[in-house]
Amino acid sequence: MGQVTIYLDDETEQRLKSAAAAAHMPVSRWIAKLVKDKTRTQWPDSVRELPGAWRDFPEAEALRRNPAADVPREPL
Repeated sequence: MGQVTIYLDDETEQRLKSAAAAAHMPVSRWIAKLVKDKTRTQWPDSVRELPGAWRDFPEAEALRRNPAADVPREPL
């Protein structure tokens, strides 16, 4: 198992500790979970199970029949 050293400013360190405490995890486990979540190469099972979850959701063809005007885009 690898070890990583990171340097954080005091405010970020406090936010990290608060987030880990709120999740009832040690800081190292919270960071490991964050890295796993952000680097995964497949959708989680909870997302892959979503198609068909809403029985009353209209089919794509029904949604495309009456397209709404697009909202104005923000300039880059």
